[in-house]
Amino acid sequence: MSQDLESAVWDALKTVKFPGMSRDIVSFGFVHQISANAGMVVVDLQMSTHNPAAGEKVRDEVERTVRAVPGVAKAQVNMNVVKPPAREEAAQKAIAQDSHLIPEVRHVVAVASGKGGVGKSTVAANLAVSLAQLGHRVGLLDADIYGPSVPTMFGITQKPRVVGNRIYPFEKYGLRLMSLGFILETDTPVIWRGPMVMRAIEQMLGDVEWGALDYLILDLPPGTGDAQLTVTQKIPLAGAVIVTTPQDVALIDARKGLAMFRKVNVPVIGIVENMSTFLCPHCGQTTDIFKHGGGQRTAELLGTAFLGSIPLDPQIVLGGDAGVPITVENPQGPHALAFRYVAEAVVAEVARQDEMKPRLTIV
Repeated sequence: MSQDLESAVWDALKTVKFPGMSRDIVSFGFVHQISANAGMVVVDLQMSTHNPAAGEKVRDEVERTVRAVPGVAKAQVNMNVVKPPAREEAAQKAIAQDSHLIPEVRHVVAVASGKGGVGKSTVAANLAVSLAQLGHRVGLLDADIYGPSVPTMFGITQKPRVVGNRIYPFEKYGLRLMSLGFILETDTPVIWRGPMVMRAIEQMLGDVEWGALDYLILDLPPGTGDAQLTVTQKIPLAGAVIVTTPQDVALIDARKGLAMFRKVNVPVIGIVENMSTFLCPHCGQTTDIFKHGGGQRTAELLGTAFLGSIPLDPQIVLGGDAGVPITVENPQGPHALAFRYVAEAVVAEVARQDEMKPRLTIV
């Protein structure tokens, strides 16, 4: 009999709307518990609202509704109103909840570009190697869903090892590596809508046994689409590195990419100017094929750090195609030193931004 009465009270409370809303308090989850015994009904309400008056109005309406249910002799309504957290605190809690995807990773750095063809993957790969050469524990996630490059750039053709529901990254040149290209068949086109892209990236983050890392470098697809938004929503980013070339059209797209990250409250670590100059191996003359200095001017204009410039050289391309990044092939050469300069700038900028972050305790 008590169960029938409790069921009747649940049904009756589905008619009680929260003030100013079309949904009822049951669908909102505000009714925590209902108990009935010999005609005595106790309803426990728990809700989060900035408006205490609304809570009292709900309480009175619940009591009136319960008393009108046949078989109810007496009604008691217990109300627990909790003030919602501030927007900043809510955002921090959301990030804390989602960081379980990669709980042992200290800093996640996204490498992005506003357009394709600027050498973003080359920069991401050599940046990751340079960070490892500096003594950091580093992983590289090729999140470029539509054009994964890591298998080619690191010379890996095997499938990753899977144990249970965990995927183990490859380890090469001091890095832990994962890419959708390790899983898909070669030359298989990826024709996915937004939800599939988001799910794939979430799996490559959460289902991979990354272990303890100081830096996880994310090679994002070019542009400002679903992949970028998924990453910013799912994990706390230390920041983004924007890769561009010196010509005006690339710089315009770089500014768009930078603006996107700032709009979703992701710090921009700085800008890297790739294909900056060409040094002729025969005559030694320097030629600015794609102009020069645009990346630094853009960084100054937009108030972000200029992380360094990478020269245009066939050796960098050949190394990537052969599966041996230039920072591995010739770690003391001028190109590797340029990438190391960028890596040191990234480390310094991440440390600086860490110091600027408010110290919040999430409970």
